[in-house]
Amino acid sequence: MKNPERRLNVISSAPPASVSVTVPARLHLGFLDLNGGLGRKFGSIGLAISGLRTQVTITRAAQTRVEGPDADRAQRHLDAMRDRLSLATGHHAKVNEAIPVHAGLGSGTQLALGVAWGVRALHKLRQNPEGDAVLLGRGARSGIGAGVFYGGGLVVDGGRGEQTRMPPIVGRAFFPEHWRIVVLLDPKRQGIHGADEIDAFSRLAPMAADAAAHLCRLVLMKVLPAVAEADLISFGSAITELQARLGDYFAPAQGGERFSSPDVAAVLRHLETQGACGIGQSSWGPTVFALLESPTAAQGFADQMQQQLGSDYRLAIAQPNNTGAIITRSEHA
Repeated sequence: MKNPERRLNVISSAPPASVSVTVPARLHLGFLDLNGGLGRKFGSIGLAISGLRTQVTITRAAQTRVEGPDADRAQRHLDAMRDRLSLATGHHAKVNEAIPVHAGLGSGTQLALGVAWGVRALHKLRQNPEGDAVLLGRGARSGIGAGVFYGGGLVVDGGRGEQTRMPPIVGRAFFPEHWRIVVLLDPKRQGIHGADEIDAFSRLAPMAADAAAHLCRLVLMKVLPAVAEADLISFGSAITELQARLGDYFAPAQGGERFSSPDVAAVLRHLETQGACGIGQSSWGPTVFALLESPTAAQGFADQMQQQLGSDYRLAIAQPNNTGAIITRSEHA
């Protein structure tokens, strides 16, 4: 990450009356090293996507009040920021849009950082991305959420060492903007999260060192060069392989399945047979995705899939997001 604090400083002469922060969802494409033999563990790769987003508007108020979807979490973040910054005023926050929760799209991190950024901007305070993420309990294993928040694109983080506060961003690539991602959401399910997620990680044996080495090589020597050369076939095949190897590793925590459920696995197999250039599950799911080479191809693919899947799944055609979060300041509350 290239000095995000400097880039995000608030420099206007007067405090704004309100701020709105719009944050893209992210796909967590996989971990790199679940062995940890080199002194660092996890490491991950992810992608910011447009179309699914969180947007929160914050103003000063006598009493703190939050409305909209995911309001309880937003309230906790507001209270934590107010205590940390010793602010005398309360706040009114309205969550205008919210990324679906526990769907593998980074809803928790994006909401937390959106609130933190908005509060600091409202009071003309210097941004502290790493400190706020730690304060609000983000980045326990992956730095991808914070990485896409502060810049978008395809992001790689370097995992956690003994002294790590937030996994550092060690690579960022501009994702070809004509590529599309068809995202399938299952409103009836949620991915593993909270205490269940902690328990799942604790029960998994360390990944074999040679398996972790192959994942790292796959990302460095195939995924990243394919993005640089806009080679979707190579990129998609590498992501599909990454997902398959990680899915097999996580299978004991997913009922013996490569993906979060037999239904998800069946959907992914179907996506692959229908011409997707790459497929996968974001984080613990249940959200799955397919990579397509153009808007036209993605629309035709999505239309066909919607007819075949019916109303059980929600489909969205996402563009890559190469900018990250956007803040809008207003002089009027």
